[in-house]
Amino acid sequence: MPSASHARTTSRTHDLTTSRTHDLTTFHPADPYLNVDAGTMSPFEHGEVFVLDDGGEADLDLGNYERFLDLSLSKDNNLTTGKIYSSVIERERKGDYLGKTVQVVPHITDAIQDWIERVAHVPVDGKDGCPDVCVIELGGTVGDIESMPFIEALRQFQFRVGAGNMCVIHVSLVPVIGVVGEEKTKPTQHSVATLRSLGLNPHLLACRSQSPLGDATKEKLALFCHVPAEQVLTMHDVSNIWRVPLVLEEQGAHSTICNILGLKGADRINMSRWKSFLAERWDSLTETVTIAMVGKYTDLSDAYLSINKALQHACLTASRKLKLEWIEAGYLEGEAEASDPEEYESAWSRVRGADGILVPGGFGGRGTEGKILAAKYARENNKPYLGICLGMQIAVIEFARNVMGWENANSAEIDPATPTPVVVFMPEGSKTHLGGTMRLGTRRTILQTVDCIAAKLYQAEQYIDERHRHRYEVNPELVPQLEEGGLRFVGKDETGERMEIVELSGHKYYVAAQFHPEFKSRPFKPSPLFLGLILAAAGKLDKHLSGHATPLV
Repeated sequence: MPSASHARTTSRTHDLTTSRTHDLTTFHPADPYLNVDAGTMSPFEHGEVFVLDDGGEADLDLGNYERFLDLSLSKDNNLTTGKIYSSVIERERKGDYLGKTVQVVPHITDAIQDWIERVAHVPVDGKDGCPDVCVIELGGTVGDIESMPFIEALRQFQFRVGAGNMCVIHVSLVPVIGVVGEEKTKPTQHSVATLRSLGLNPHLLACRSQSPLGDATKEKLALFCHVPAEQVLTMHDVSNIWRVPLVLEEQGAHSTICNILGLKGADRINMSRWKSFLAERWDSLTETVTIAMVGKYTDLSDAYLSINKALQHACLTASRKLKLEWIEAGYLEGEAEASDPEEYESAWSRVRGADGILVPGGFGGRGTEGKILAAKYARENNKPYLGICLGMQIAVIEFARNVMGWENANSAEIDPATPTPVVVFMPEGSKTHLGGTMRLGTRRTILQTVDCIAAKLYQAEQYIDERHRHRYEVNPELVPQLEEGGLRFVGKDETGERMEIVELSGHKYYVAAQFHPEFKSRPFKPSPLFLGLILAAAGKLDKHLSGHATPLV
């Protein structure tokens, strides 16, 4: 749940007297920042950039929605101030407003409502028919100036859809002050008062807290916030994220929302598998597998959120407890040995002690040499290795330098003057406009052989589809020489010019991919490449590949 005070609305998207084909929801987070999308944001600013099937670049919220409900969202499911203002200004330039003065109200607010209504009718679960419910998450804090047009649009929207077709859930923090543990309700009281003054009355309060709220606190919030006490939900800290839906279910949130929206079927919700396989199983795992994550955004775990989740999904299937070692790549380099020998030795000690090594994607040259050293250690010591996007390019650079003998081999991104550019800029890319100019979204990878780890893990014989986000690629002119040297490019794009998957023969698990398999990993369907890493690190990969569709647990 968001940590700040949010207005979250849930609205019905069509008349429930008609025949429904499915009950699955569609999601529509609204972000009041001026960026058109999250593609140009630093991971330190907003966490990871999550890539959708159609190439849309969104923030990590959409990734959470996709993972929790196994949906496939589109770029239109992420609404930002930048997108709205761009569309309104474009219409104004075309003359669509017939000479009228274009204003925030009604033109911006109308555009927001039209966008929501249009996207809410698009199914996201692969089935035909209009979804029953659209969840709209308005980010930010109630009262922030940048979110005001969105709040006004939602105020108007409740009259557009009519009574009984919109449910407002307000998320707020209830802090605990002092050693006596007093639960303070004033922040929630004030944020609700502000929200009501803007024309939105919350039906439910979702109260973030360290521990379950006392009955007296709930009664006080109900009294001052004009919400029934049974609709004050405690969103307290739990042992793992998969317990959050169970906490909501225990408090009857699903029944309350269905009653407000006039939906039937709340009694048919069955969370038993979710509870046993995810929530309870994660807490019961005891055998540990240690993965060294060698990156450059390790100070902010949200920068690698999807990778972290993909590792967790794989560990659930492999029955292993994840221990993730966050290692700043720069501390593995020689300069760190001279400037900070303690950090240098600590970083290398954790790499050596890990059961597997993962090098994720990224941009820029900082920490690159440290990642190359980590890949070299994994290759030479038969340590399971998974490289993603830049992590694949790192594996190729390391192989070129230390196996092929191309001492100056490098990526043109890191060293434009390198005499041996084993990684080059893509011809259709742009160096002047960064937003939306990469190779983005789902692309097909053609398997070159079934005699490879990737084909066996994906249980595929011809092709796989995964999401991409990159500007640089392995230099196709050097691929024949690299393959002669022992590097196997077992997956290529449909033209055969772009390298998608690389493996190393005779190694326990040395696999790297140009795409981002973490984006399509789900709790009940872990990413095959991440599952392979965890199984190899746990010593269970051979058994899995010998014929078991899933590892024995």
